[in-house]
Amino acid sequence: MFNSSRSFKKSRNESKFARDVDWNLFKVFEEIVKAQGVTNAALTLNRQQPAISLALRRLEVELGVKLCHRGPRGFKMTDEGQLLAGTCAQMSEIVRSVPSQMAGTKTDIRGRVRVHLISNLVNDVLDQAIFSFNQKYPAVEIIIDVAPWADVVKSLLQDEIDIGLAPSRSPRAEIGYQYLFSEVHRPYCGRNHHFYESRIDDAALLADEKFILTGADEPVELTDFRLRYGLGRLSAGMSEHLEEAKRMTVLGVGLCFLPDGFARPDVEAGRLWPLLSQGDVPQMDIFVMTNAVAPARLARQLLVDELVQHAMRVAAEH
Repeated sequence: MFNSSRSFKKSRNESKFARDVDWNLFKVFEEIVKAQGVTNAALTLNRQQPAISLALRRLEVELGVKLCHRGPRGFKMTDEGQLLAGTCAQMSEIVRSVPSQMAGTKTDIRGRVRVHLISNLVNDVLDQAIFSFNQKYPAVEIIIDVAPWADVVKSLLQDEIDIGLAPSRSPRAEIGYQYLFSEVHRPYCGRNHHFYESRIDDAALLADEKFILTGADEPVELTDFRLRYGLGRLSAGMSEHLEEAKRMTVLGVGLCFLPDGFARPDVEAGRLWPLLSQGDVPQMDIFVMTNAVAPARLARQLLVDELVQHAMRVAAEH
């Protein structure tokens, strides 16, 4: 019983020492040992000699031992100092290994991140973030599906997915929103359309043209814009799939509002021509959406951070 009580008291004293001691004192002592003296250590650490002497004295008081002798015969460590020097070297080695250990944990992060996004969402922020995330966490499986805005929200609320990438039509308190980028929509025509290569800056001039509409999942910002200028009053066709709406546009069936990023490859190939190149055009804000009350998941949070960081970086560059 006596030995057990003494062991407990020793453990408690050791815990108090570890909690209260200034760990910087060990670093200073290690530099004193390496420099073989207080004066040289002060030069190495770019500090005043009295400050180094005071740090050494504080450490000796904390430990209750003499660590070294200083005098005309030079610097010499005591047996206790030799023992502590070895301990300090081990501590430094552990600290130096921390960055590589932390880097190594990235490859150990596993799991899967389920993402739903609205159709044909094209933006460099999204592509760069996914690429960067995969490079950092190659063991995480990314599952991406396309869904209408309403289904993205529904899946988030039911905790069926981890992340939604969509506009915020009707904000919900249960969902967290972080701005990602703005998607510009403008009317396009194909090579066979009489407006091809025309410069149209006034949306009202397109009111008598036939449009290909994109159905119920059309962004609210785009619907408001069309109604304001009377666009789409004459319908040449309809498809809720942007790929098929674009197909009809390329063939010259009618004009169609398309996201700039989605249409860019066809513009560069000469299959599509952008109208309303200047002035007022509808823009739709895209958000990273998460279930605010869902259980925490590390892989999900890491991908959210990657998306937001890339978005902030691009915004700062512009």
